[in-house]
Amino acid sequence: MLSKKEPPHYLGHRRRLKDRLLDDPRALAKYEVLELVLGYVNVRRDNKPLAKELLARFGSLRGVLTARFEELRGVPGFGAGAEEFLTLWREVWARFHEQPMRDRAVLGSPDVVAEMARARIGVKEHEEFWMALVDTKNRLVGWERVSKGTVDQAAVYPREVIAMALRYNASGVILVHNHPGADPKPSAEDMAFTRRIVAAAREMDIRVLDHLVVTENRFFSFQAEGMI
Repeated sequence: MLSKKEPPHYLGHRRRLKDRLLDDPRALAKYEVLELVLGYVNVRRDNKPLAKELLARFGSLRGVLTARFEELRGVPGFGAGAEEFLTLWREVWARFHEQPMRDRAVLGSPDVVAEMARARIGVKEHEEFWMALVDTKNRLVGWERVSKGTVDQAAVYPREVIAMALRYNASGVILVHNHPGADPKPSAEDMAFTRRIVAAAREMDIRVLDHLVVTENRFFSFQAEGMI
């Protein structure tokens, strides 16, 4: 009689981890949390070594979840499935942070837009240019990407900004772009670009309320610094 093949050891281990998760999530170690997440991607493998290696390289769960894909791809075992899953997780996280702003009656502070923007593009490996579009009462009517650029530049033309505002019949706009890295201080090009947009918008009776430069943890507000 043929003997039944024993199931892989990690399946029983994974089941025990899931039971512990349901009983007391906070009791799980960081690598165990990450191991469980990876288990939904790499179903037929032991994910503990990969979880520990990712934490060793990036220092924390936050470090892993916000790491650049070019760095993650250098970790043996981090494949296309894991990249797809992490991309999906980041999209869910960004939409989670966008919803309060969409529900808010009036945008009264740059912090609100900055939080949403950091969740959306703060950890991007390239620059992206976005716009929050508002009506006459500063209520959000649109939140759109205008341009996707390179690691240090996102080419945008004033006509694109104006066209987007007109498409939404917006009374005002908040310009947003990210700086890959940790420094949100605007460059000379950022400042010159902002002046051009303000001038072009003024001719169309469109208000430029702010220009935010965001990173993962910080942001710079042109309006707060008296530059608009």
